[in-house]
Amino acid sequence: MLPIPGSPASSMSIYKAPFWLFGSVNNILYIVILAAALDLVGPAVPKGIVLLADIIPGFIIKLTAPYFIHVVPYRTRIPVFAAGSCCGMLLIAVTPGSKSAGAIAVKMVGVGLASACSGGGELSFLGLTHYYGPFSLAAWGSGTGAAGLLGAGLYVLATTVIGLSIRTSLLAFSFLPAIMVASFFLVLPQEPLRRSKSSQTSYQRIEVDEDEGEDEEAENDDYSERLLGPDSLLRAPNTTGAKSQRNLYGIWRNFEHNLARSRNLFWPYMVPLLLVYISEYTINQGVAPTLLFPLKSSPFSEYRSFYPTYNAIYQMGVFLSRSSTPFFRIHNLYLPSVLQVVNLAVLTLHALLNFLPSVWIVFCFIFWEGLLGGIVYVSTFAEITDNVAQENREFSLTATAVSDSGGICIAGFLSMAFEVWLCSWQAHHGRDYCRKVLV
Repeated sequence: MLPIPGSPASSMSIYKAPFWLFGSVNNILYIVILAAALDLVGPAVPKGIVLLADIIPGFIIKLTAPYFIHVVPYRTRIPVFAAGSCCGMLLIAVTPGSKSAGAIAVKMVGVGLASACSGGGELSFLGLTHYYGPFSLAAWGSGTGAAGLLGAGLYVLATTVIGLSIRTSLLAFSFLPAIMVASFFLVLPQEPLRRSKSSQTSYQRIEVDEDEGEDEEAENDDYSERLLGPDSLLRAPNTTGAKSQRNLYGIWRNFEHNLARSRNLFWPYMVPLLLVYISEYTINQGVAPTLLFPLKSSPFSEYRSFYPTYNAIYQMGVFLSRSSTPFFRIHNLYLPSVLQVVNLAVLTLHALLNFLPSVWIVFCFIFWEGLLGGIVYVSTFAEITDNVAQENREFSLTATAVSDSGGICIAGFLSMAFEVWLCSWQAHHGRDYCRKVLV
């Protein structure tokens, strides 16, 4: 049944389309860059380098920006982040296809720029969900899940099926961020932002802290009055200095409050999200390339087909679980995070000991991995929306976003070591399939 026009359900449904587009477009460039890793750096360079360049700048933005980005209105930062993402992709696309160190370095600069702007976009859009209710968060989560399928699928479609060159394909993808800008200004209702003063200059403040600040300002003014007496010529410059001092003090106090709020988020929300991302990206980048079987017992004709199939199955699991928030929720975030660690342990042991009899069983593990990762992501932010006080909610949503990037950064380093170790072990024990992937 369609919602009655003007009803709360009708208003909420308006927010689904723009937030779904925000989630899918903001994340799709990250997926495209990973899908193009081999084309960007060639077979001789570890693909983990592309992963790290694609995640570390965004991680730094997510780590630092929540403490100051609130002074920049959403109407300013969203176009800036979209333009930065576009410029990063253009730099990657127009750099010559040479696999020389210089060309690769320039491409990685473009990857880093796109990553930083994607990270800023993610924490901004998560902050926006504070003003648009739970439907916006569900739509955002579904969009981020769809980005995996769309990004990998569109890149294969463009370069393999249609036959476009890598340069032409990347040029086409570079203009996708314009969709976010159009969605924000033309589709998303602006009234919730106009009603909120916090969207203009700061996060919502705790009343007690404001009173304390006013009391301290009054005491400082009173002290200056007694010290300097009634001479206005003497008091004028010192009053200006006192105001500047109070402004600096207020900025410092606000920073201290945000740090305190971050500490309260660490164990219930940040740690489980960090844990699940370390586990799943170590599987994807470090373990999955070594989960190979004899071709006769698999549905493939070449070894290089295993990895993209694993990636597609994983992305399907992520999409389904990130789209499940309106129908299914988990409240114990540590349970699926621990199950993801178990997933990593089982698949690593199989890469070493080869005890799973069929690739179809591995397919099930990879799909399960995607489900676990997606459900922890959306449930973490849904739990914040439900349980964190309204005056702290916008900051909490943006600050917690650092955990996924932090987990991927750690996994990027771990996966490079894992892949080399597992492939060497397998070759030493008579299973040299990983050596045949590029044959």
